[in-house]
Amino acid sequence: MTWHVAEEDLRAYAQGELAPPLLWSADTHLTGCAQCRDRLAGAVDPVALDAGWERLDAELDAPRPGVSERLLVRLGVADHTARLLTATPVLRRSWLLAVVSLLVTTVLAVHLADRPVLFLALAPLLPLAGVALSYGPALDPTYEMAVVAPMHGFRLLMIRTVAVLTAGLAFNGLATLALPGYGLLALTWLLPALALTATGLALTPRLGSTLAPALVGGAWLTLLAVAHAHTHGTLAPFTAAGQSASAAVAALAAVLLYQTRDRFDARPVGGFADGGAV
Repeated sequence: MTWHVAEEDLRAYAQGELAPPLLWSADTHLTGCAQCRDRLAGAVDPVALDAGWERLDAELDAPRPGVSERLLVRLGVADHTARLLTATPVLRRSWLLAVVSLLVTTVLAVHLADRPVLFLALAPLLPLAGVALSYGPALDPTYEMAVVAPMHGFRLLMIRTVAVLTAGLAFNGLATLALPGYGLLALTWLLPALALTATGLALTPRLGSTLAPALVGGAWLTLLAVAHAHTHGTLAPFTAAGQSASAAVAALAAVLLYQTRDRFDARPVGGFADGGAV
């Protein structure tokens, strides 16, 4: 060692009064300098010394933020919010690649079969599935952190939902650009997607985080099957009347979701017992 912590800095460190960046420099130096550790041991009581080393261990063991997390923080997002956003399971590479592959396959099938309903039926289900898979101890690596996060459960729900919807709707939108021959018909998945996602969220406190989206997705597929059996042209959900109905359902579900927002604080988001009311 070519230098040692100054006596006054060592006393300030022992009293917990040394401010950064001198604090960081002293922490780093003390890890490798036995002489300064001996001087520090004579300046503090054992309890204060143990507390200092615990703080140092916590700083050394703290997880390092990834590129996306650092970018969100630079954009003004709070660090704990950025951590919850970037840790959303369905925003990981495996999920995103699976969604892209599914959309590409569907678009190719539409071009080969000339049946845009294949894409229109699938696109609204992807955001619903993404939101449903964003919560719970089985899939969420930050579940324990989310449980103790200093925020309301409803706010956490909205943070994760916005993140998933942003990614899901963006990919769906890019897939829509690959279907220019269908004009505005290729965009009629958007309102049903919002309606399904909002309805699934509104039913989650009462039906559970698995059963609610499963029932909503099943109802959507049933509706399409019935419409297909009684219609030879454009299916009802993708007509002007169907789009208006989707907008009304989305608005109603949003109101119900807001009215039940306190239920998400009764248990951690994603921790609802499937099929059990809160």
